Amino acid sequence: MTEVKIAFVGAGSVVFTQGLLADLFAFPELGHARIALHDIDEERLATAEGAARQIADERGAKPTITAHLDRRAALEGADFVVNTVQVGMNEATRTDFDVPARYGVRQTIGDTLGIGGIFRALRTFPVLRGLAEDMAELCPDALLLNYTNPMAMNVLYLSRIAPALRTTGLCHSVYWTMHDLSNLVGVPFEEVSYLAAGVNHQAWVLRFERDGRDLHPLLDAAIAKDPGLLRRVRVDMYRRLGHYPTETSEHSAEYVPWYLHHDTEIERLRLPVGAYLEIIAENTADYERTRRALLADAPLPVEGTMEYAPQVIHSVVTGTPRTIYGNVPNRGLIDNLPAGSVVEVPCLVDALGVQPTRVGALPPQCAALNSAYVSVTDLVVRAATDGDPRHIRHAAMADPATAAALPVERIWDLCDDLVRAHRELLQPELREELGH
Repeated sequence: MTEVKIAFVGAGSVVFTQGLLADLFAFPELGHARIALHDIDEERLATAEGAARQIADERGAKPTITAHLDRRAALEGADFVVNTVQVGMNEATRTDFDVPARYGVRQTIGDTLGIGGIFRALRTFPVLRGLAEDMAELCPDALLLNYTNPMAMNVLYLSRIAPALRTTGLCHSVYWTMHDLSNLVGVPFEEVSYLAAGVNHQAWVLRFERDGRDLHPLLDAAIAKDPGLLRRVRVDMYRRLGHYPTETSEHSAEYVPWYLHHDTEIERLRLPVGAYLEIIAENTADYERTRRALLADAPLPVEGTMEYAPQVIHSVVTGTPRTIYGNVPNRGLIDNLPAGSVVEVPCLVDALGVQPTRVGALPPQCAALNSAYVSVTDLVVRAATDGDPRHIRHAAMADPATAAALPVERIWDLCDDLVRAHRELLQPELREELGH
């Protein structure tokens, strides 16, 4: 059996970690892996360790499992690092919603773009810098598989401060979009071939086929039969742009200026403002159920999640070729998005690692929306790498949804309020309040 070391950074995201481990231990070749769990929360770390041991037993795996409050101990000699940290946890996320809401800025998820995504990134960057520095010293050849949002901002930041780090951002949105579209058109997912590309949470379905036959006419027919589908943001975007976006309507509404600022659109498209606050409450409840089950020595009902990280690890270890969707710097991959920006494209994975696929040019209307997205992402990263707090405000000014909701002076006031609220989690150069 192959013994590889896999470090989980942010393992206290217990429910997500459970799913990843269930997938991982489903591969016999990884049954003897060394699993190093790290979190800064002692109780959550202990819960993650207990869950890992139970899942291994249930899967018949015999890994070596260790738990570490010290990140460096977890990273030392790792072959793979899976990053799932959430800096500031639920309290910081609530701040990201509550403060903008006082200004009339509506958000649904707040973890990718928009004012919530901007500040989630800014408080994550200092942790990523520490992680990158530790990996350069302790496991320089390891693959870093990042799940932490905002995906594009985090991967771009790492590509700029640690270009030698082997970083790929992983997200399940393309897979589940295509899985659900297959169900919608009544074609088994296993018989579908597809191509998508763009940026994380705003990639586009470019091909959707079965045996070389375009399935879009079946999709159009399914939409025509169900008036309810017309009340979804991404169906609305698909009908207007000609390409289906690869994230949920709740996500997609936040990356454009057309929906959340208008009461009529919120009603027409049934947009759940503040939805992520309910999700974090559900996640907290799931964690508590897991903790109680472990204390009672009760079984955990854990199923596989079809996440990419275990598949990547298996492919690299065994040489089994697979195609996944990864978030990587744009080095000749998409012609009409800026070089170096982080894009989401198909990637071949085998013993050589993650190898992105060139897509060419996106449809111009899709590239136009992606270009606005990557401009915001670039400014947020520049705020951190240049130590320039003005770039935080520039990013918010350039953000489509924020700019649609507020005049420029209020955007700067909002940024000051969020800097004040998150001050201790930001790098020192970015703690300055600028006023107008």
